Amino acid sequence: MSVQITVRLPGELVSFLDDSVAEGRAQSRAALVASALEREMRRQAAITDARILAEQGPGDDLDALVSWSVSNAALED
Repeated sequence: MSVQITVRLPGELVSFLDDSVAEGRAQSRAALVASALEREMRRQAAITDARILAEQGPGDDLDALVSWSVSNAALED
């Protein structure tokens, strides 16, 4: 679902939008703005992930498998 909003932008950004559409680099102003916002959302999520990783350190998601393997593996000669 899309919602129409009104956004006030500097002239140079509007010129960039219009040039991008005119030169075929974007389908529409809205498509380019949406693409830029999606990229910014991914960037902010990556920054959050990096901060969490720096605070908590990397988790080892194989610990449970190693524990199970040690207790259930049968080594035969």
